[in-house]
Amino acid sequence: MLQSGVHATISGVLLAFALPFGNGDENSPSYKLQHFLHKPVAFIILPIFALANTGIVFTSGWYNHLVSKNSIGIMIGLVIGKPLGVLVFAFTAVKLKISSLTADINWNHIIGAGILGGIGFTMSIFITLLAFKDGQIVIASKIAVLISSAVAGLVGYMYLKFYHQKEKA
Repeated sequence: MLQSGVHATISGVLLAFALPFGNGDENSPSYKLQHFLHKPVAFIILPIFALANTGIVFTSGWYNHLVSKNSIGIMIGLVIGKPLGVLVFAFTAVKLKISSLTADINWNHIIGAGILGGIGFTMSIFITLLAFKDGQIVIASKIAVLISSAVAGLVGYMYLKFYHQKEKA
């Protein structure tokens, strides 16, 4: 495929069309393949793909740039700003009767989802590339985005897990 000129994405789509779907139950080949590949793709391939596409080059002293105003602003924005923004807008929408919380969703779920919103590093790295021209600032910003995304993911997971355990008790 590589030498044919057909992009890998197109060949993947064509391969997916070639898999027998059957009736879509748990015995179909496509269902079995999807469930077999889910964890390796989600926890190995996707993170490697994301890191490879960030283009981060770790130079000596890279960690010194993490205390710059730019990096601290990025980290505060993703770890505190995103959850706060999600909560404020959801609260406003509910109070203005634009939306409502369903019976199985409460404000702790909204807070948890807001915390997990800080994970979105793809767009943050894209904006970093558009906003800064200095290579050192770009690298430091990308690292700050990745660290913030990891912190948001970990804190969001722990928050929702703790809340779920508390809810069960």
